[in-house]
Amino acid sequence: MGAGSIQTFTLLLALAALWGGSYLFVRIAAPEMGAIPLVFLRVCLAALGLLALVLIVRQIPNFRQRWPQFLLLGLLNNVIPMTLIASAVIHLTASLGAILNATTPLFTVVIATLWLRERFGWKKGLGVVLGIAGVGVLTGFSPIPVDLRTLRAVLEALLAAGSYGLAAVYARKAFQGVQALHVAVGQLCGSSFLLLPFALGTWPQVEISAVLVGAVLGLALLSTSIAYLLYFRLIATAGATVAASVTFLIPFFSILFGVVFLAEPLSAGMLWGLGIILTSVWLVLNN
Repeated sequence: MGAGSIQTFTLLLALAALWGGSYLFVRIAAPEMGAIPLVFLRVCLAALGLLALVLIVRQIPNFRQRWPQFLLLGLLNNVIPMTLIASAVIHLTASLGAILNATTPLFTVVIATLWLRERFGWKKGLGVVLGIAGVGVLTGFSPIPVDLRTLRAVLEALLAAGSYGLAAVYARKAFQGVQALHVAVGQLCGSSFLLLPFALGTWPQVEISAVLVGAVLGLALLSTSIAYLLYFRLIATAGATVAASVTFLIPFFSILFGVVFLAEPLSAGMLWGLGIILTSVWLVLNN
């Protein structure tokens, strides 16, 4: 394995660990903070971290020209999916939330086919069908009792994946030629602006603890700011297809962290569902 391959693999593992860890942080902080205030802190602190970076490197995004696009991308890529995931993970385990979110590429393919008229081959079709089957297996054989609240949380996680898919297609269409760092900063600032009034209106009365502060900072700085930098560097050095393969690794880290740090249960149904979903994603990405 060459130096370039080792660097790419290291970046993939680091990014998967950071994004897999986000479900751990959300599972800790969301029950205390509530979904909207937690997501606001996540995007706002992450935006401040990346704004400091763009000021240091003197590459400030063109907010005046692109503010409508930044707002829309922030809505689709952060506000809607992160809030839905935070709400879902309150009633699910961190592991289940991450596995369900691994269906994002399936939604991306369907949306890109309908919107951008991309080719939809038999592998993609089979991948989508398998993805649906995997969600059914995961839900039906999960260690959590299946009731209306659980089904609602599963639906929230799937809607979040759909929003991420829509955001990916929109970003591909609206931000061609724009520096990746500018897109990351702009959409995080847009998200912060959109969430501010709702966060202030729902701000909780919570007892601040070291665990809660650590979870919020980890979510904002590690799983958002640094993760975005690694992700966009991976796209620049290895390409979008390689970067998309991080989807396969995220659930493994989320399951590992959930079992080790939260003592979450691990069932055969979860493993079967994960295997089916990841197979479906592989078919979609390798069409």
